[in-house]
Amino acid sequence: MTSTPVLVILSAATALGLYLLLLFMRGERRQGLVALHLLLGFGGLETLVMLLHGTPDGAAPTGSVSFGKIAAGLFAVSAFSGFIAALARRSPVAANVLLGTHVTVGLAGFALVLAWVSGT
Repeated sequence: MTSTPVLVILSAATALGLYLLLLFMRGERRQGLVALHLLLGFGGLETLVMLLHGTPDGAAPTGSVSFGKIAAGLFAVSAFSGFIAALARRSPVAANVLLGTHVTVGLAGFALVLAWVSGT
């Protein structure tokens, strides 16, 4: 398995997330795009975990796996904080803090994936 599907899915999720951030700053909310962002994010996390375990033909992953494992952990934290932020509508301050955590940790994970893939 090459890293191309991981990069395509995670790039789409990141670009859509940044667009959703722009909409959020404007005071708009589009549930369909949020759902697509959620599906792309979990799909990207799943393909990243699959790539970390090796290819289906049994070949071991190439390069240093540490960046990939850290990125997968950051994406898991980002997914959890984004899910909790969606549930925390009663407290706008808590929701905004969780949303900021979601964005920051997700972008850090994406940067680590880019570093990991460029090193292989």
